[in-house]
Amino acid sequence: MQNSAPPSGSPLAKLLKKLGWSDYALFGAVLVFACIPLIIALLSLSDGVLSEWLLKNFPFLRLRLMGRFLSLAIIALGIDLIWGYTGLLSLGHGIFFALGGYAFAMYLNLQLPEGQLPEFFGLYGVDKLPLVWQPFHSLPITLLAMVLVPGAIAALLGYLIFRNRIKGVYFSILTQAALLVFYNFFNGQQKLINGTNGLKTDTERIFGYLASSDGAQLVFYELTVLALLLVYLLCRWLTSGRFGRILIAIRDDETRVRFTGYDPTGFKVLVFGISGAIAGLSGGLYTVQTGIITPSIMDVAFSIEMVIWVAVGGRATLVGAVLGTLLVRLAQSSLSEQFPEVWLFFQGALFLIVVTVLPNGIVGWWQERGIVQLRNLFRGKPQLATFPSLEEDPLVQEERKQFEGEPKEP
Repeated sequence: MQNSAPPSGSPLAKLLKKLGWSDYALFGAVLVFACIPLIIALLSLSDGVLSEWLLKNFPFLRLRLMGRFLSLAIIALGIDLIWGYTGLLSLGHGIFFALGGYAFAMYLNLQLPEGQLPEFFGLYGVDKLPLVWQPFHSLPITLLAMVLVPGAIAALLGYLIFRNRIKGVYFSILTQAALLVFYNFFNGQQKLINGTNGLKTDTERIFGYLASSDGAQLVFYELTVLALLLVYLLCRWLTSGRFGRILIAIRDDETRVRFTGYDPTGFKVLVFGISGAIAGLSGGLYTVQTGIITPSIMDVAFSIEMVIWVAVGGRATLVGAVLGTLLVRLAQSSLSEQFPEVWLFFQGALFLIVVTVLPNGIVGWWQERGIVQLRNLFRGKPQLATFPSLEEDPLVQEERKQFEGEPKEP
């Protein structure tokens, strides 16, 4: 019988050896997120009282909401990759998020009988499908475009910025300026993508099923959970090896990296492109579960909010990006339902608290202090380390007695 475990020298085996408790905790949470809705859905398909009760009482709307949050956690991983590990604070990731969303929305809008056009084209007198829409008849091409187009544009934008050695706050300003350019451009394309009204997906069909139906949304939810897990493993693999160490070195001292013979520009362009591709995947999954994509998704406030998710959870942890996204979005959903006018004040206060009290985020604080405090709680008073070679030294014995609170010998 062959051993199904990966070879010890394979990249997967090396990655598994580097995983910590936080990684496995995330895997467990992802497993719960994936299995519970699936089990409930399978039970609801059976005949009986239980299935009827589940169909009437299962919160499908909450499931869709959680699916959106998980899709947003994917883009948070991409932001943590460039901000937490590379030190690049992007305020324009809404560009790549929107590109992925529009790509998948265009595919869904073309799921019509042959010869028909999306309804909004008739409002502007367009009687022939524009050339840019033609590739989106194909699902494989759409999926590739959803990832590769945002990734390529991110890499191009990064190259134009990084080749001039622009960094820090100037990089953030330029990404925000690019966001405004794309926002205004998309707003003005009424005949191409319906301008400010955007593209709807909730009334479209995919594989013969209504995209907004409970069954289709459950499938999209499970795909989102799977995508989140795969993107997390990709980011963990990138940051746990030599490539990740170079990114951290660029973040800490780019000039020194340049003097050692490495070209930081190439690394920053590559990681920015990967982050853009991740954002595109996130945007596509978010759009199909929201039911609409408009240029307002490229609002400056939304791109800043993405940064807040990562800051709350903890930079350069990956787990913190996911945790911060879920916590902030769940808080927003709860407060917005009860107190709609309070959320913006709460969000601003939350960011101030994180910056001043928890600069490393929740996960960063836990890794630095929480684990140590928990160990001390179970072990009692901290003990002085024992070194057999020094046990006979009277001075060491005296200091040990003082540390442990024992009375001194006269």
